[in-house]
Amino acid sequence: MRPVLYILLVLLSLLQLRLWVSDDGYRPVWRLDAQIAAQRQENEELRERNRALAAEVKDLKSGFDAVEEIARSELGMIRGGETLFQVADAEDEIPDPVAEEQ
Repeated sequence: MRPVLYILLVLLSLLQLRLWVSDDGYRPVWRLDAQIAAQRQENEELRERNRALAAEVKDLKSGFDAVEEIARSELGMIRGGETLFQVADAEDEIPDPVAEEQ
């Protein structure tokens, strides 16, 4: 009876060893679980980006406030009756007309 028990224990140990360390055991499952988690995170980020883009599209379709904001920020447009002030950076060199004449 004991030899049969030892043989069964050895077979069980070999099956467990194969399950834990072989290429078709638990290691690929763990790798796939990590890949699934990373893909889910990426999908959630893309869903959030899509929500933001959909909200922007809806805003552009429904009102002129967003269009006006884009025109002001990207194209430098102003309304009638407004005054545009441009502020030059101190680093920008302003040509000196007196120095150029000499």
